[in-house]
Formats: sequence, C-alpha cells, structure tokens
Amino acid sequence: MKNARSQVRYGAIAGAAALLLTIAACAPGGESSPGPTAAPSEPPAEGWSGELTIWSWEGTLSQVVDDFVAANPDVTINLANVGTGNDHYIALQNAIAAGTDAPDIAQVEYYAIPQFAIPGHLADLGPLGAGALEGTFTPGTWNAVRSGDGIFGLPMDSGPMALFYNETVFDEVGVDVPQTWDDYLEAARDLRSAGYYITNDTGDAGFQTSIIWQAGGKPFQVDGTNVTIDLADEGTARFTALWQQLIDEELLAPIGSWSDEWFQGLGDGTVASLVIGAWMPANLESGAPDGAGSWRAAPMPQWSTGGSDTAENGGSSLAVTEASDSKELAYAFLDYALAGPGVQTKIDQGLFPATVADLNTPEFLDREFGYFGGQKVNEVLSASAGDVVAGWQYLPFQVYANSVFNDHVGPVYGGTLTLQQGLDSWQQALITYGTQEGFDVQ
Repeated sequence: MKNARSQVRYGAIAGAAALLLTIAACAPGGESSPGPTAAPSEPPAEGWSGELTIWSWEGTLSQVVDDFVAANPDVTINLANVGTGNDHYIALQNAIAAGTDAPDIAQVEYYAIPQFAIPGHLADLGPLGAGALEGTFTPGTWNAVRSGDGIFGLPMDSGPMALFYNETVFDEVGVDVPQTWDDYLEAARDLRSAGYYITNDTGDAGFQTSIIWQAGGKPFQVDGTNVTIDLADEGTARFTALWQQLIDEELLAPIGSWSDEWFQGLGDGTVASLVIGAWMPANLESGAPDGAGSWRAAPMPQWSTGGSDTAENGGSSLAVTEASDSKELAYAFLDYALAGPGVQTKIDQGLFPATVADLNTPEFLDREFGYFGGQKVNEVLSASAGDVVAGWQYLPFQVYANSVFNDHVGPVYGGTLTLQQGLDSWQQALITYGTQEGFDVQ
C-alpha cells in the first residue's frame, strides 16, 4: 500500500498560461504495491490495496467508486470535482506543473487527450493491459484515446450524433424529418415561417467541428509535432456553405446552449430540434420536462442521399496521469469501471456507453423512453455509434483552440463576418499559437 496522501488541494487558477504545452511532464514516482498477481491484460477486480485520487465531474462515477471499494476494502478512493471543462483542465495542468497533488486518474474529454498525452502528462495504458481491449469500444472512441502508438485513456462514454426533434411541432407545421442537409435547410425555412426555429446557434466549437467531421472534413492533421490546419478543406466548405445560409436567413435561434432560455425553448418547442450527441436524452428529460412525449430521435441528416455517416460530439475518457505512483491500481479501477461491471452501473444511471457489447444487448436496444413517447431511442443511437466517419484528429492544443473559438467565430452571428472568414481568423490564431508552443504548423 502506498503512503497515505493528503487531501487534494488546488489554488487559484493561474490563467490561460497554465495550459501551455511547454510545461515539462512530471516524472513518475515508484509504483504502489499491486494487487494479486495476474496477467496485465486481465487485472483482478478484487484484492487490491492502496489509495487513489480521481478528478471527475461525471455524476455516475460515484456509485462505481463505491462498488469498487466495497469489493476492495483496503482501497481508499478520493473522488473530487475540481470544475468542468477549462476549469478542470487548468487545475489539472497546474497540479502537474507543480509536481504535487496531481490526481492518479483524471477525466479527460476526447478532444483534450492530445493536449495532455503528447507532452507526456498521461501514462500509456498499453503496457498495463489496455492493448487487450482492442475491439471492446466503438471505433470512434477507441481512436480518440490513442495518440501515436500509445493508449492514453479508456473511453467512459460516447456521443455519436443523432437528430432529436419535436414531433409535435414538426407535425403541426407539416415538416418531414429531414433525411439530408438540403432537407434540413428547407425544414428550417418552413419552421421559421411558422414561428419556430429548427435549432439554436451562437457559435460552438464542438458542434461545428463535429458537423465538419461528418461532412468528411479533416482540418486537423497531426504527426508528432508536425501539425497541418486547413479550415477550408472540402468537408469544411460543405458545412460552411450550408450553415451560412441558415445564418443569413436568420433561421437559427440566437440562444446559447445550456442557458435557461435554451431549455425553455426545448420545452415549449420554440427550438424544435438538435443535432447533438447521444448523451442528450437525459438532459432533455431533466432540463426540458415540458417537452415530454413530444420529442423523438432520428438519424443525422446526410450530405448525400442514402448515406449513414455520423460523427462523435462530446464524450470523455478516464486517464492515468504519468505523475501517479499507483498506476497498476489506477488501471485496475479503469478496467473495472469502463470495461467491466462498472459499465452497467453507469448505464443504469443514464450514461450512454462506449462498449460495443453493451450497445448491442437486447436490454439496451429495446429500452423504451417515456420522454420520447415510448420510442426505442437506443436503436437510433447505437446505429450511429457504428457509423462514425474514420480518420478524425484533434489538435494537440484543442483545449486552447476551443476556448478562443468564439473570439473569432462569434462576430459571424452579428453579421460582421462570413462563417468562412471567422474560421479563417480562428485558423490563423491557431497557427500562431501552435508555432509559439513549438509545433511545426502548416
């Protein structure tokens, strides 16, 4: 058992500079005493001793922690929420830079993995047994936790995209569920003429890059420290041509996502649809209860008739920090939580899984969602998970990139720039930043 650790502490956020990749990786300490002898690819679920600190904001993880500790009474796990999104990553970067109080395990969203993996802040889980999990997770999520030849996290959930729409509103207006993005544009016009918006948008990096992904765009290409950025490639141009029409014709509700006004619009049908990740049903149920019975799920609109391409939108991994001195115990927990019994515990609480086997069980596929009028929503979402377009890459400084997206693209919604001009401005800022951080950016 490793020595007891003090309560996790973290000071005031030092600012955006804390995200810089020039901070050296902390050297790992000595390993804690592992549990029972076992092949690295199959860590035992019981018999471990030691202490772990986990930083995560994901709500279903608490029960998984309790269950793992119940099976391993000699394990202590300190589960802490140090913030979400940028606040979480800045706190994590600060702890890594300080060389003290970094967690053993951290929640890292898929887009953020390269920013922590490339400079060596995350442990490669391959030698600990993760290589044996090939095929366990959906291709989109498994690709997201890999960087180079390493595996730097295990997928915790996934966000394959679908169209969620208010059937009551669509029927009232006489709008068919759009099969293509051209259909989507026509539906947006019809809905707006009846006083509704097809969706909202004020600029969202995660949404726009996901739609570019589905359109076949590959604007970010990374090979070690060599980075190519092309936010005018064919897929990006396909997206901007469509979305510019929606902006120009004022077909998008000028409402920020996750605001009270947004949830109100989803509840009363003013915002009549969302193209978003598979984690959205639980948020609709809790945030827009007045929409119960009206909402349905359908496949994403396609760029060509007869297609089935999708993309990921959101989702997180759990990663082991290189600074941890309990890597074997940490990996045993990850295996239990994300590839073992913990998966069902999380599904039971509403999490959308990344494990192929769980996505295809009759129990999962046949679940009827009362909020969605009894629809078997998981049939749509599970199919989407298998149709994610391959080959997408995030920047090794995507956390920074997303944080400044609206500085450059936000003015598009005020009519002072075109969407392509906004993306061009964002691209130039990313080239400048990446070059300053020591990357060879083209």
